[in-house]
Amino acid sequence: MSLYSRWSQYGARLTVILTLAVALLSVLTGIANIGAQSVVGPLAEFIPPAIQRTAGFTGALTGFLILISAFGLRRGLRVAWYSTVVLLPITALQGLMQSSPLSFPLIVLSLLALPNVLANRRHFDRELSFSISQLTALAAIVGAQIYGTVGTYALRDEFANITTLVDAFYYTLVTASTVGYGDAAPTTQSARLFGMSVIVIGTTSFALALGTVLGPAIEARLSRALGRMTDSQLELLSNHILILGYGDLTEAILEEFSQDIRDGTEILVITPDSDNAQHLAERDFNVLTGDPSDEETLRKAHIEEARAILVATNNDAEDALSVLTARDLNTEGYIVAAATNRENIGKLKRAGADTVISPQSIAGEILVRSALNRQSMDEMDELTTEFLDE
Repeated sequence: MSLYSRWSQYGARLTVILTLAVALLSVLTGIANIGAQSVVGPLAEFIPPAIQRTAGFTGALTGFLILISAFGLRRGLRVAWYSTVVLLPITALQGLMQSSPLSFPLIVLSLLALPNVLANRRHFDRELSFSISQLTALAAIVGAQIYGTVGTYALRDEFANITTLVDAFYYTLVTASTVGYGDAAPTTQSARLFGMSVIVIGTTSFALALGTVLGPAIEARLSRALGRMTDSQLELLSNHILILGYGDLTEAILEEFSQDIRDGTEILVITPDSDNAQHLAERDFNVLTGDPSDEETLRKAHIEEARAILVATNNDAEDALSVLTARDLNTEGYIVAAATNRENIGKLKRAGADTVISPQSIAGEILVRSALNRQSMDEMDELTTEFLDE
């Protein structure tokens, strides 16, 4: 691994670690000040009383938001990078406002983390996409809250302790979530009927959202146990590297990828062996159980959007068929194949591979040069380049 790659890798990791540290400190600071009724920091005289009264718990709330952003950074999401850039100055400002032994470390760590986040922008470029079911669940929750809030405020004269939009939103939230503290309650028949509709619509929207969140998680857990990807995970694949088949050489390829690829590139392995699929899934590799030469399997793996396709098992005949199918489905994709027998290099190229490498031939040539004392690092690099350019 090059020095640049190492520094790039460490920079991305440091960004996630610093963001997590800021999140934890912000939560702790917020908890320490949760009972505070005002702020006493250097900015106290410039802060409106309403904001001062909420300063006690906003630190914890911001901390949880940054924690979510940190997990998004771990996945390389662009939206997580933007939210982190916005939230870090807020945590530093909250540290100035709050009076706590944790405030100073929070300010320093937030200010140190921000330049690092900005400097590592290129590592966080993955788009966040939502499925139709997720968008539907989000729309249902928002719609239910708007319906309840507007309706409750319109009927506020028929409710006890409801005079403002905040009161109406509060009633809708505690009613829809089935908490129901009882401090805000309907006093007329029409208000009770409206409250019943809020319960039905609100609980339904919450149940829909819960199913949308937990359903894919349970599906992913079961799929991982069976050694395969879920349909929702496959739908998100784009600009990925596709590895067709699994063999001894494939294992070396995966080890190399796990060490060198740090730009958020997804790798998907297609293998017909369920045991191999489960083994790869346990090591956190994306895997799809299926025939790597089958058109339906390759379409499910979004082969038309793959940035590169690798074929390297121990069976040249099966590899040739996989290359042929892959080239037919992705005419522009870059295909690299490994030939177990040197005489099959031409066949794999005719099948559609852009580059064919014979590991045995490379190893044999290196051994001969070593035996004749002609080995050097420059010669090894030159030899490797020759085979890559064949």
